[in-house]
Amino acid sequence: MIVATNGSVFRLLQWQWKNALFFTATGTIITILHKYVDIGHLLIPTTPVLVMGAALGIFASFRTNSAYERWWEGRKLWGQLVNSSRHLTSQALCYLGAGELAGRIVRRHAAYVHLLRCLLRQQDPWVDEHILRLVDADTREALRAESSPTHAILFRQLEELTAATAAGVIDERRLQSFDGTLATLLDVQGGCERIKKTPMPRAYGLIAERLITAYGALFPLSLAEELGWAMIPLNLLVCLAFALISEVGRVLEDPFTMFYNGLPLSALSMTIENNIRQRLGDEGIPPVPGEKPPGVLM
Repeated sequence: MIVATNGSVFRLLQWQWKNALFFTATGTIITILHKYVDIGHLLIPTTPVLVMGAALGIFASFRTNSAYERWWEGRKLWGQLVNSSRHLTSQALCYLGAGELAGRIVRRHAAYVHLLRCLLRQQDPWVDEHILRLVDADTREALRAESSPTHAILFRQLEELTAATAAGVIDERRLQSFDGTLATLLDVQGGCERIKKTPMPRAYGLIAERLITAYGALFPLSLAEELGWAMIPLNLLVCLAFALISEVGRVLEDPFTMFYNGLPLSALSMTIENNIRQRLGDEGIPPVPGEKPPGVLM
């Protein structure tokens, strides 16, 4: 996630060089034709083009707003994961005591968080350094065969807590409290999977892109006579603004990518692990990753 802006307008032009070249070309071609060739029959009134521009701005903004809602929902779900992880740790230590069982519950949950991060980012979890550090080889092999390894971990948590209840370590009231926390974790996981596996309809982006392309050709035909050579930078500025609004929607659509605008799942995962393992008194916990590259939190 970008947390500081170190670029300039030239970085935007580099990012959108194809659109920038197209809008500059259409403005230049139409301006030259108007200056040296009689294209009066091709010129169009200003009013309908301005109305089309207003409608295009609303359409592109609607797509971007919808994408941002998905991005922000993903952030809220991970915020809930942070809180539920801390609560689960408090429950384990207070209900079970600072013993071996509580330690297994907490460390297994740290592995669960890292595993969820890898699956959402479509990375191979079985080579992730944090999972290799927290999960032994036999457990990794067992989880590898699962269709939902994250659910398998939560199932193992509840299974062990149920056994502890049967052995009289905790009572049923506390088991029910654990059950509510694990259900919340499943809700968070399901919400993240829904966002990841249900992309926005492609029609949103396709229609916006085609309309912006058409507008880049029509806009100079409406103002070339009035503005002359100034039409070239104006066409670039106005049409590139529409294109950038549409592109922001595209990059925010999936909050669980490794792109710079993705959520900082690595930092959040390590924050959770640091918080919960410190309650156990563990030492040698890896630090929360900083900004890499500068201005970007992964």
